[in-house]
Amino acid sequence: MKKNTILELEKLIIYHKEKYYKGQAEISDEAYDKLENELKSIDPENPVLSIVGTKQTDILKKVEHQKKMLSLDKTYETESLVKWIGTEPVVSMFKIDGSSCSLIYENGHLKMAKTRGDGQFGENITQKAIYIPDIPKYVPHHNSFEVRGEVFCVEKKFFSLSREMEDLKLETPSSQRNIVAGILGRKENIQLARHLSFQAFDLISDEKFKNENEKLDCLKTFGFSIPDYFIHEGGEDLTNRIQEAKDFMSSGDYLIDGLVFIYNNINIHQELGVTSHHPRYKIAFKFPGETKIASINEIEWNVSRNGTLTPVALINPVELSGALISRVTLHNFGMVRNFDLKSGDKIEIIRSGEVIPKFLSVVEKSSGKFIYPTSCPSCHSILKIDDIWLYCQNEKCPSKIKEEILNYIQKSGLEDISDKRLEEMINKGLVKEIPDLYLLQISDLLKLEKVKEKLATKMYENIQKTKEQNLAQFIAAIGVEGVSFTKSEKIIAQGFNTLDKFIHITKDKLLSIEGFAEKSSDGIIKSLHSKSELIHKLLNLGVVVKDDQVVTGEGPLKDLKFCITGELSQPRSEIEKLIKKNGGVIAGVSKNLNFLVTNETESTSSKFVKAKSLGVPIINEIELMNMLGN
Repeated sequence: MKKNTILELEKLIIYHKEKYYKGQAEISDEAYDKLENELKSIDPENPVLSIVGTKQTDILKKVEHQKKMLSLDKTYETESLVKWIGTEPVVSMFKIDGSSCSLIYENGHLKMAKTRGDGQFGENITQKAIYIPDIPKYVPHHNSFEVRGEVFCVEKKFFSLSREMEDLKLETPSSQRNIVAGILGRKENIQLARHLSFQAFDLISDEKFKNENEKLDCLKTFGFSIPDYFIHEGGEDLTNRIQEAKDFMSSGDYLIDGLVFIYNNINIHQELGVTSHHPRYKIAFKFPGETKIASINEIEWNVSRNGTLTPVALINPVELSGALISRVTLHNFGMVRNFDLKSGDKIEIIRSGEVIPKFLSVVEKSSGKFIYPTSCPSCHSILKIDDIWLYCQNEKCPSKIKEEILNYIQKSGLEDISDKRLEEMINKGLVKEIPDLYLLQISDLLKLEKVKEKLATKMYENIQKTKEQNLAQFIAAIGVEGVSFTKSEKIIAQGFNTLDKFIHITKDKLLSIEGFAEKSSDGIIKSLHSKSELIHKLLNLGVVVKDDQVVTGEGPLKDLKFCITGELSQPRSEIEKLIKKNGGVIAGVSKNLNFLVTNETESTSSKFVKAKSLGVPIINEIELMNMLGN
């Protein structure tokens, strides 16, 4: 029985691995990992587990890797990731869902490009690599070296590629996920590779590096696109970084399926070494994903705060990853147009890492007709098509303004004003833009439905409280594109710790900060400039943006791990900053947590309940201040 089970698992793993590397995956990554884990549990030394890529049948047509291109070990659990990291500094970057490849340079010239293949032998794709714009064909003043990275397809180029393949009478790709392997595996029309992109993540050369981030910075000076990366000190809370990856999975312009963590100290790489399957100094943190088939009932178009219309499919409810799903994002206008999406279509959807469910591919087309709005569903202005985007050009569009104000309300910590309440304020002409919040009087708030004197006074006081914000909070509230909380902290830590310094940062200065790439830096500078009038109005209305202090990581809380829950006297971000400034670490609830901070003596919150069950000490805000000597 055991032997039959092993044989069956071997066949399934080899079959699905070959399908994956041909760009024809039939099961999710999580389902595939379950097959491998099952085989590992009953036959840990099985040679099938050491196969990295697709099984090769004709080695003579392949090219050998001098250093084997290994796969990555992986985890889906935050606690096991934290345990793996321990107290060592690590570098994190998005795990791109594309095809890994190796580039060989001799005397600075690109001599060969090859796919990962089975890890030992890959396919020669040099002629296709020449077409990929992000791959430098010559790196001046450098000798022989190897660059490893990921070939992928950004959303915008995917649609251009699909249209060109249709013009050439070629079979068009069914999804962004499988197109890369399909293009790299072609024997003709190799010029289609110009629609692909490349990011470098490793450098193999004679140069000696002490840290992983030095390699990435070197690759950037060579002219390669590199991932936005971050260095985390050992034991640092990873919540913000993981949330960034989830947000990118929902709205990013290329596919990722998690994060990669690498020990920054290269001496550790040498100490830990590798297995036949993966390096011990790297790990992938992936989000479990589940797919289902659903039918589109209707397509709804929502206006975002930048004016772009986002299509959402209203579907017959299906259960996915433990949640009942009735709405699925269709990404953008280009996606709907490219796949001719309409009511009645059966589509494959996915939900990973508890992010918004999204469209993957069309399973069965209906006989209906593809239609899209020509006027804004909110203000009725004529819509403009700009490549893959459909957007409203009206700066005063109610939906656009509402989303901008709602973002400010949520990020500034303003309570008691919900989505519905804000909509009522806008409809009654009380609020037309963000600064109007600070012009509201108690008499204005009394005009709202079901709002009496007590609630109106509380709402007014809460609005006044947000007149004082820390820098990172303010930048998030005004909606600077491309600046997550983690990135704000990175910029602030480099001395741009006042509002004036932050908004006047140059592109060169941004690029000098570790982990900031060319494209994202351009977007940040552009967005900062566009917010100048808004910032000026808010400051004139009495909003004070407090200077931030650069966190030293030293102090009475050094190396102690804290988690915060419940309402405190200050915004949570302020308490977290105080803890970090004094050497503490913000972490999730686990047996390794030193203290849970809350002003509640009893609570049903999951953090409180879990901390209590694990015996984690629970302290209040005053006790925390006593630890700081305040």
